[in-house]
Amino acid sequence: MLKTDAAASKATTEQQARLAYVYVRQSSLGQVTQHRESTDLQYQLVTRAVQLGWPRERVRVIDEDLGKSGASAADRLGFQHLMAEVGLGRVGLVLSFDASRLARNNCDWYQLLDLSGIFGTLIADSERVYDPNLYTDRLLLGLSGMMSEAELHPWPGPSATQAPAAFRGLEQGQARRTEKAPACGASPAAKW
Repeated sequence: MLKTDAAASKATTEQQARLAYVYVRQSSLGQVTQHRESTDLQYQLVTRAVQLGWPRERVRVIDEDLGKSGASAADRLGFQHLMAEVGLGRVGLVLSFDASRLARNNCDWYQLLDLSGIFGTLIADSERVYDPNLYTDRLLLGLSGMMSEAELHPWPGPSATQAPAAFRGLEQGQARRTEKAPACGASPAAKW
């Protein structure tokens, strides 16, 4: 993890007066039961929110999407609730272990980034705090979201050695997934 004091410097008093949300998700029920350590690491982000300046009583955990794919927000009520809270200006910080926990398609990802930028919500992972209104942070978030979506789709060709260098490091299980991302539609926040 990066130094907490350096990461916390992005957070304003106004943002810290709002809620921090920790979003916890695993893609399948099998992952939830077989990879308990990953779920535990995600829950530990509550401590990170406190270290970043949020009082514990203003840190909320959304975990109702455990066992659900991030390929679409359509069936993820927790993500929809998070989007609504961001859109209502109640959230100062969204924490997830990495971008793939929040969204595995660019439509949902960029809706979250856009709302976060409009309402001044920071996004953080296990290593860094991002401000979607800062160019370099938005660029990094965008790349992270693209890679998250790309991991769902197999690379064409008989072997992974034909993939560009950026894709060679992907876990084979992730690279073989064939979940299909839906077309971009209405914002999940509109459902709340």
